[in-house]
Amino acid sequence: MSLAEEVELLRRIPLFSNVETSKLKLLAFTSERVLFHAGDVMFKQNEFGTCAYIIISGEADVIVETPAGPLTVAKVGKNDFIGEIAILCDVPRTATVRTRTEMTTLCISKDLFFRMITEFPQMAVEIMRVLAQRLENTTRQLREAVSHGNPA
Repeated sequence: MSLAEEVELLRRIPLFSNVETSKLKLLAFTSERVLFHAGDVMFKQNEFGTCAYIIISGEADVIVETPAGPLTVAKVGKNDFIGEIAILCDVPRTATVRTRTEMTTLCISKDLFFRMITEFPQMAVEIMRVLAQRLENTTRQLREAVSHGNPA
């Protein structure tokens, strides 16, 4: 994939849609392309993260360890941005991500990620929106599980 194609891919992701082309080129150029095979673990719950991933192609499951065993809480795919919580908050990964198919990603280092947020406050707003949506979904799922007699 050419640099121009990677820039266009980044532009389609809401997080980066308002970022100027020169900055997207820098992001694409300084990010590392990482390939995963079907069934690979991208990262594990409770590990410390050093980067976040933009999914270029492929699908993965987001899995949380519970007392009753692993629970798939979400599916992610093309144009999704994952792994940012661990680098934003300096906390261990909140879930395990296992690929369902072959997957191509761009790995964005913690330093680059923070530099982009500092230069583009709109990115920080978009990240808050994504995280708020995830929190709402998780809260709804928890309410449903508790109301069906499956205590969390």
